Parts: sequence; C-alpha cells; structure tokens
Amino acid sequence: MTDTLERRAGRTRSVEVEILAVLLVLLVIFRERVSGLVSGAAFQTWTTVFVSVLVQAVPFLVFGVLLSAVIAVFVPRSFWARALPKHPALAVPAASVAGVVLPGCECGAVPIAGSLIRRGVTPAAALAFLLAAPAINPIVLTATAVAFPGDPEMVLARGLASLVVAMVMGWLWLRLGKSEWIRLPHRSSDGVSKGEAFWSACRHDVVHAGGFLVVGAAAAATINVVVPEAWLQTLAADPVLSVLALAVLAVLLSICSEADAFVAASLSQFSLTSRLVFLVVGPMVDLKLISMQAGVFGRRFAVRFAPATFVIAVLTAVGAGAVFL
Repeated sequence: MTDTLERRAGRTRSVEVEILAVLLVLLVIFRERVSGLVSGAAFQTWTTVFVSVLVQAVPFLVFGVLLSAVIAVFVPRSFWARALPKHPALAVPAASVAGVVLPGCECGAVPIAGSLIRRGVTPAAALAFLLAAPAINPIVLTATAVAFPGDPEMVLARGLASLVVAMVMGWLWLRLGKSEWIRLPHRSSDGVSKGEAFWSACRHDVVHAGGFLVVGAAAAATINVVVPEAWLQTLAADPVLSVLALAVLAVLLSICSEADAFVAASLSQFSLTSRLVFLVVGPMVDLKLISMQAGVFGRRFAVRFAPATFVIAVLTAVGAGAVFL
C-alpha cells in the first residue's frame, strides 16, 4: 500500500513539473505579448484588486486554519456526542449553534461531520453542524464585518440566514433522509502523534483553502477588469438575475468562508442582497464541497443534499436580505 502511494505521489510530482515546464516555455515564446499586458493599465488594475483581496483575507484564513486544527485534533470527537441532546429534532438546532465554536473553513467541516456520525451523532445533527460551522463561526463573522465596514447589518443577516439554512436542512433530513444514502468509507487509525496530526491538518487546509482563495481573488479581479462595466450594471440592475448570478458564482469559485466576504465586497456593482446570497451559498454549496461530500458520504448523498441546500440557501438569503438590508 505504501509503495503504491509513493508511486502515485511520484507521478503527481512528475506531472506538476511537466506542467510548469510547459508554462515556462510558453512564457518565453509569448514574452513580448505578456510584457505588453503587464505594462497595461488593465493589468495594473487587476493586480491591485487581486492583491487587496489577498492581503485582507489571508490573516483570517491562517488564523482560522490554526484554530480549526487545534479543535479538530485536541478536542475529543466523543465530546460532541455527549454534548448534543438525545432527541434528534432538538439535536439539530444545538448542533447548528455549536458551529460557533469551530472557527474553520468548510474543508474541515466535512470530515468532522463524518466522524461525528461515526461517533453516534444523528446524521441530521451532523449535517446541520456541517453547514453551520463554516458560516457562523466568529472568524467568518468578524471577516464579514471588516469587509463591509459601512454595512454592519450584513453580519447579522449572514449569521441568521446561515443558521436557518443549517437547521432547515437538518430537519429536512430527519423527515426525508434515508440512512442508505450515506456510505461512510472505512477509516483506520494513522497512529501519529497529536503534534503531527495538527501540522498535517494545518498544511492540508492551508494548501487547499489557500489555493481556492487565490483562484477566487483572481476571478474577482478578472470580473472587475475584463467584464464591461455596462454588462455588470445591467446584470446587477435585475434583482432576479443578480441573485442567481452570484449564487452560481459562489458555487463555481469555491472560496473558503474566511475569505469570501472580501471577494463579495469587491463586487460592488451588485446589491447587498445578492452579495448576501453569495456569502450564504458559498460555504454550503460549491464545487469542492460537493466533491468532498461525495467522497465522505457517497455520491447518492451528494446529488440529493447539494441541490436541496442550494435552493434553501438562496431563498433564505433573499428573505434575510429583504428583512435586514
């Protein structure tokens, strides 16, 4: 088994080196065109937006990853089973509120929810925790307040809307969910120390969440530079299209929850309600989450849970926007 993993890792590194070599060759061939783009005003604007999003978001990302690793490694997983009410319907809101004490991104919430189910927590409560933890924890709400300094109501609207979605999806699972839809993979103990597990969790989350943050920042900068302002204004002027556009964008960008508020703030052409939809949908339904849920819970679960969560999240965020924004 170890030899197989080493061979796969070696092949992965080989492919990465080949891709880097091809990119370098293309850069040399098209260096004149690239230099023209770099010196242009559009590229300078793109760089400004890109760097500003990263500079604001990275501290929250790093702090969230560190604290999430501490909780995941040093807090016994059996604690959650003892802390939650025995009645499933009461365990759902309790598990949702418990997301406040897990300052981390959605990348860590998926495996934790799987281990909660293994420890005997009712799936409805574990899934409510999965949705609430990345969206209502203090780091994410603080980042939202920093990203929207002139609109403090965004923090309240995001927190309440995300909490409602988590509870509704938990109760829906109690009503409609089937145990055969969840197929948890077998997991054996690695036998590593807590210190090694802590740094491994940190490295994993920084690489994955940081990578998606870079992609999200680049996409936000590209939208601000490439897409004509008239198009954005037309799209943003339509309440329905603006909500749907940012909901789909949240799914595609797959930005971690500690950093998505800064990307949303950069999309200033859109209304606060449509940007609230972006913030509520993103930590609950995106491409990386769907793939992670399929890997942890099974494909039969993911193809049902993700679309339902998307619909509930959009409707709840629009309702919260109408009330608070």
